[in-house]
Amino acid sequence: MASFVYKASTYDGKVVEGTMDAPDGGAAALKLHEMGLLPIQVGTAGAQTALTREIDWPWKNRRIRSKDLLVFTSELHTLVKAGIPLDRSLAVLAQLAKSEQLSEVVADVLKEIKGGKSLSEALGKYPEIFPKIYVNMVRAGEAGGVLEEILARLTIFLETSENLRGYIVGALIYPALLSVVGLVSVTILTLFVVPRFATIFHDMKMPLPLPMLILSGFSSFISGFWWLVLLAIVLTVVSLRRFRASPEGRLAWDRWLLRIPMLGPVLKKVEVARFTRTLGTLLHSGVPLLEGMTIVREVIGNQGIASQIEPIRNGIKKGEGIGPPMRQSGVFPPLAMHLVEVGEESGRLDTMLIQVADVYDNDVRTSIKGLIAFFEPAMILVMGIIIGTIVVSMLMAIFSINDVPM
Repeated sequence: MASFVYKASTYDGKVVEGTMDAPDGGAAALKLHEMGLLPIQVGTAGAQTALTREIDWPWKNRRIRSKDLLVFTSELHTLVKAGIPLDRSLAVLAQLAKSEQLSEVVADVLKEIKGGKSLSEALGKYPEIFPKIYVNMVRAGEAGGVLEEILARLTIFLETSENLRGYIVGALIYPALLSVVGLVSVTILTLFVVPRFATIFHDMKMPLPLPMLILSGFSSFISGFWWLVLLAIVLTVVSLRRFRASPEGRLAWDRWLLRIPMLGPVLKKVEVARFTRTLGTLLHSGVPLLEGMTIVREVIGNQGIASQIEPIRNGIKKGEGIGPPMRQSGVFPPLAMHLVEVGEESGRLDTMLIQVADVYDNDVRTSIKGLIAFFEPAMILVMGIIIGTIVVSMLMAIFSINDVPM
């Protein structure tokens, strides 16, 4: 028997919390049903330790994260599936929301619904929280009377997207730490150790060996003109951000990213997976193809690929279907094109698009593993060469002291 922590709702909308012993999570949920409660969250007691629990720092940004939206959607689906009216479900979720901002948003959405608006209209007031795909899927669910099913699909969609994003971020943590440690090591050696050696040689009135002379000059430049280096970095970052802020600059930048060896193909696979999963989910939810293409264009992050969506949409308008315009764009890989064409011919385009997304999600994971496997030793080698050069230069300087006639 294991101990489980639960959050549940009574049929009148009151939220209760507690612990219970049960063989597994399913048995715990069944016990809650027998007690006349509707389970919202059931988890193993003690699963969150001081090391795993998220710390609520006072200076932490209060924006609503994608994970918060996933939890909200999953819990709303649970409550609606249990037969609780929508207004009461939202009242429960306003109390459960961990984010104060999300709680306020849900309370306002509830107020709008009580005022006569639909859920999709109320959610549409907050486009920075509920993206266009979210609102349109909810609207389709309301029109078809299948809101519960749409919420389930939204949960799967958000969960898959969050898992992929989490995998990418997690894979980049080690290379980022390696870069920071290497940079700090080089900075310490350059700014603190090398000047000490230069001082020793100056006091002894000895000429510095050439490698140490070069390092000493570099160290002196950084120490004396650090503000100039910092200003150059700031100006470069500001100029780059201004360049990317313009539509032409963003398009040129994103196209350049796609041409980078090794990285470009991975970015293209990420966008292909995002495009197919979003469009497949929208079509599966009853959103028309042309409207879905408009929404997808806003979801695509790389403007080099997003710029090809409108020609595809125009081809669909002309009656060419989706397959030929997608093939003409030159963006989508051959495997994706074959699966899309088969789905279009068989009338299962939505299902096939989601399968394409699954294929390329897995392909992205494999490609990222390959990139990490290449870059980790490459970064170690580069840092080793830089630090090794500094250390060897210092050793040569030490040995040159012993060569001085006494």
